[in-house]
Amino acid sequence: MRKFKRLGWGLLALVGVLAVVIGSLTYHLKPDYDGKKKLHGLSEEVQVYYDTYGIPHIYAENDADAFKALGYVHAQDRLWQMELLRRIGRGGLSEVFGKDLLGTDKFFLALGIDDYSSETIAKLNTSDAAVQMSQAYLEGVNQFVEEGPTPIEFYLTGIDKKPFVLKDVYNTIGYMAFSFAMAHKTDPLLSKIKDKLGFEYLKDLEINSDSTTQWIKNYPRNKKDSIHESISKVMTSLKKLSIPLFEGSNGWAIAPEKTKNGKVIFSNDPHIGFSQPSVWYEAHVSTPTYEKYGYHLAGVPYPLLGHNRKLAYGMTMFENDDVDFYYEQTHPSDTRKYRKGDEWKDYEIIAKTIKVKDSDDVHFSYKKTHHGPILNGIADQVTGDRPISMWWIFTEVENKLLNSLYNMSYATNLDDFQHALEDLHAPGLGIVYGDAEDNVAWWAAAKLYKIPDSVNTKFVAENGKGLPVEKEYLDFSKNPQAINPPWQYVYSANNQPDSIVGMLYPGYYLPENRARRIVQLLESTNDWDKEAVGNMITDDTSPVNVEIVRMLLKKVEVDSLNASKLKILDGLKQWKGDYPTGSTEATVYHRWMYFILRNTFKDELGDSLFEEILNTHLIKRTIAPIVANESSIWWDDTSTPDITESQSDIVNGSFREALQALEQTLGSDSSGWIWGRVHTIEHGHPIGQIDALRSFFNVGPFSVNGTREVINNMFFPYTEDGVYKVSSGPSTRRVVDFSDVENSMSILPTGQSGNPFSIHYKDQVEMYIKGEFRKMMLNKEEIISTSKSVLTFKPEN
Repeated sequence: MRKFKRLGWGLLALVGVLAVVIGSLTYHLKPDYDGKKKLHGLSEEVQVYYDTYGIPHIYAENDADAFKALGYVHAQDRLWQMELLRRIGRGGLSEVFGKDLLGTDKFFLALGIDDYSSETIAKLNTSDAAVQMSQAYLEGVNQFVEEGPTPIEFYLTGIDKKPFVLKDVYNTIGYMAFSFAMAHKTDPLLSKIKDKLGFEYLKDLEINSDSTTQWIKNYPRNKKDSIHESISKVMTSLKKLSIPLFEGSNGWAIAPEKTKNGKVIFSNDPHIGFSQPSVWYEAHVSTPTYEKYGYHLAGVPYPLLGHNRKLAYGMTMFENDDVDFYYEQTHPSDTRKYRKGDEWKDYEIIAKTIKVKDSDDVHFSYKKTHHGPILNGIADQVTGDRPISMWWIFTEVENKLLNSLYNMSYATNLDDFQHALEDLHAPGLGIVYGDAEDNVAWWAAAKLYKIPDSVNTKFVAENGKGLPVEKEYLDFSKNPQAINPPWQYVYSANNQPDSIVGMLYPGYYLPENRARRIVQLLESTNDWDKEAVGNMITDDTSPVNVEIVRMLLKKVEVDSLNASKLKILDGLKQWKGDYPTGSTEATVYHRWMYFILRNTFKDELGDSLFEEILNTHLIKRTIAPIVANESSIWWDDTSTPDITESQSDIVNGSFREALQALEQTLGSDSSGWIWGRVHTIEHGHPIGQIDALRSFFNVGPFSVNGTREVINNMFFPYTEDGVYKVSSGPSTRRVVDFSDVENSMSILPTGQSGNPFSIHYKDQVEMYIKGEFRKMMLNKEEIISTSKSVLTFKPEN
């Protein structure tokens, strides 16, 4: 008995020690949201008022002081995230996570982001305001690096904190540009399908523009009338680390004629890979000459999304094609040379060194031509002996991105803002804009160039063919855009844009699903208010999926179905295409669709290519058209050479397989096949991959409504097991009403802080799941009176 007592007291003592240790860590490692601190180089005192959700409202007497304070408070909540994002472009992930990330580091080094950043820094004019404010921001970041508590992730991974430099900002922006580029996943895949199966199989894939879908219409300001003119392993590695990947987005601005209060209402919800912390850091910065409530990428001083009392702006992905692949020809007897026109040129050999955790440095080299780096042996989806090089516009033209972000942030009207966009060369962005002067606008912001009809940019170009390296760039005024159009709204949902300079610009546009729903809702009424827009931004209805189901149901052979299966069909017939967590029709639809895709494409493509195509925008664009195409060559199952399958065979066989799979995984009672059982979201942290630490670092999982390609775009990859783990979706939801701008609203997926010891680590997650919002405060008196804490920065003297 005494032994048990001693054991009990020992366990109690251990628990007590652990409680003290955890309490001490929580106290010493959490962010400081109140008190007084001295900040190097500060000229005047700065007050930072934190609101209920940990959003800093920074009040300073000048801009440099404000950005310095912003850097400090950003770092104390997001230093670990800053560290990860700056490492991707320079190939620095293996130093943190070990040799499993070597392939990812090699790929990003070969892309040339780090070298391009170095070249850009060397050419900068240090007297530019954009550079000076960026340096002020970095000074604030670095004071926290020097003096602040070390985030727990640094202890767990064994890396040291190091100062941030301007090059880190450019590398982070470079990574953002890469994650938009769908060509990396698509072009080599299409070339492999062409080589394996022939063009006959490509014609039923939605490679080119479709004139029957919902387009984003052009309406330049001077227009009088409206007319129509697989890097799979790399991406998988980043997803496993829960590093945000930029996927798609919605944005719209409603003109005064269509709003209840007669002022513009703006809305935006960029779709980005879910992670913990979430991608955006919110901050409200106010000085006598500048004010912006902005959303910041980790380590970037200027917001990519923002608003004030004068204007609001947000972004979607334009999805334009800005990458070209080329087959190169190596000299038959001298492998150091390749053919350029009629000459043989030396390959440029680039040598790099990668630091690897718990291992020796890795030295590697790659070849480069006038087109760009040779990807064989670096990019997993580039296979075979024929060298393939890549031209990427991001690293090929002068980098003015920092100046553009600065000018967007400082713009005070539509003209200033539009001018700032001219320097956004890549990634291609769809910028949505609204202001207090009753303007609404949308621009495709990218460096576009002429592409002859004879050139298909979706394939690897044969030697001597394809687009030349020297592009004929278009003036920004030629880009797709709409400014105050007569239909009284603008929007972007990553869908096909209208024609420009006599051509439909090639891209990797998403299907019309979200666009159709947005247009359908915006056209339906002229009395929009903030609450109605808030409901719209969480809408989870797909008119396209309803049409697909109707087409499929016509093919179902009902004679062989029992009463329970007929009941399921009846539910699908009445389905409205919505995705609440209690829907059984949503579950049945996606299980059925997966088996249709598998039974349609996998026999021709094989396991590897089938998995690749599932991870592209191409398959999303293809679903509706191929269901409507009874005569597609893809319907025949090539594994049964003595039988020619029809669409009806595939549809019926897939339906039976789907129901059988659902019975096996969810039970025989179909009333239990609800969407919330299979459609879940978990916000993963890189350290949360370790099972013992998952519950501490990760947030979730939660059942969640929404689905792929609805406005509430909760994307998941199709998998064999029928479990739909949401990987990306609205990274914020924002509604700015210029009739009541101080009560505009937003939400983050988890919380403002990336520090797991902060009370703001996950304090918004339940609101987000429920589709709720919180106020984005601008009124100083209200901010001060409701602030939970105040952090004051003082000059050293």
